[in-house]
Amino acid sequence: FSGADLADGSCAHPTIPGRVSPLLPANHVTMTKGTGLVHTAPAHGMEDYSVASHHQLPTDCIVDESGYFTEAAGPELKNKNVLEEGNEAVIKMLQAAGSLLKEEKYVHSYPYDWRTKKPMIIRASKQWFVNTADVKAAAQDVLKKVQVIPTSAANRMLEMLDRRTFWCISRQRCWGVP
Repeated sequence: FSGADLADGSCAHPTIPGRVSPLLPANHVTMTKGTGLVHTAPAHGMEDYSVASHHQLPTDCIVDESGYFTEAAGPELKNKNVLEEGNEAVIKMLQAAGSLLKEEKYVHSYPYDWRTKKPMIIRASKQWFVNTADVKAAAQDVLKKVQVIPTSAANRMLEMLDRRTFWCISRQRCWGVP
């Protein structure tokens, strides 16, 4: 059957009794990138956030700023690092629920921190939830008022701002960026 046959359906959560998740169409999910069906984590990626916003779903984040599951993830996961022991705990929970279909090692293309060389996770924070078109337009308007030498550099910066896909007002880093 096709993904369209599943539209307006729902799934029971594999580890949280009583929690139901809707099956939603998303343009970024294609058969060329896998099965065509994926989970949605609105607090951990722009495409998922866009789908959740369109369908007015909550964007609860169950991971804290240090990469550990919060209390909202449940007692089995609370205070476990999502990329380490938290991952193993989730696998054990899925096995216990009879919901694990397959497990295999997979090299994921996480972004890496330039200082620590460790993988980072994308995590929503309150400043994400602004109209990115407004932020982009404001940044471009301000840049147009700056005297840049040579002037060709201003055009390159404006083009770079126009192509930028992720906008975050603060990256919440206490040490700054390069």
